[in-house]
Amino acid sequence: MSTKISYYFSKLDKFPVPDFFDGLTETYEILQKAKTYLKETLVTPDVKENNGEIRGDAPNLHGNYYIGEGTVIYNDVTIIGPVYIGRNCEIMPGAVIRPNTIIADSCSVGHGSEVKHCVLFGGSKIASLAFAGDSILGASARIGSGVITANRKFDQSTATLKVEGKRVDLGDSFFGCILGDSSRLGANAVSQPGTHIGPNTWVFPLTNVRGFIPACKRVYHEHKTVMDENEIVELKP
Repeated sequence: MSTKISYYFSKLDKFPVPDFFDGLTETYEILQKAKTYLKETLVTPDVKENNGEIRGDAPNLHGNYYIGEGTVIYNDVTIIGPVYIGRNCEIMPGAVIRPNTIIADSCSVGHGSEVKHCVLFGGSKIASLAFAGDSILGASARIGSGVITANRKFDQSTATLKVEGKRVDLGDSFFGCILGDSSRLGANAVSQPGTHIGPNTWVFPLTNVRGFIPACKRVYHEHKTVMDENEIVELKP
């Protein structure tokens, strides 16, 4: 079990500013740094720059933001800064990008999805109608349609992760999921607050996960499908 950045993310070059990680060793430090780094370096208070393409109605842009070349923003998108979106991304209709989010190059956010205080490495994708909150997606990681990365415990206490028999404080009561390089959360999966998933692991659809999940695993719930006889009923219009 580990909270070390090097275990989950090996492709730091798939990030807009590789030296962002200088001095960082733990996964939770990335989210902490994103808040200040955005305002001080990537999207300073005077930055409102859109180098991308708007298709359809103009998006709702609030606060400070940077949108890179080749990125396409579709209709009914809402962006609430500070937000950084790199080059050649797709932000699909109805998506909401909330403050303190960094999206690297060649990423996509699907129709109706909400992204809040997240860090996305290059090539990562979030499908439609998903919620990614206070989470990190490694290079080429995938979040399927309808996925929820739950980001706060019911009692609102600080998120923790059990590492080598000890509880590690993740530094915030808001903490979603660490999804390593090339890992996947299948459609309608749910990750509990503080979940850490190693690289190249597939969490199958409808699976509920928590805690630490190592690299290179397939994760799913065993279940039995029952088929009984059904009467023929004409449904009312």
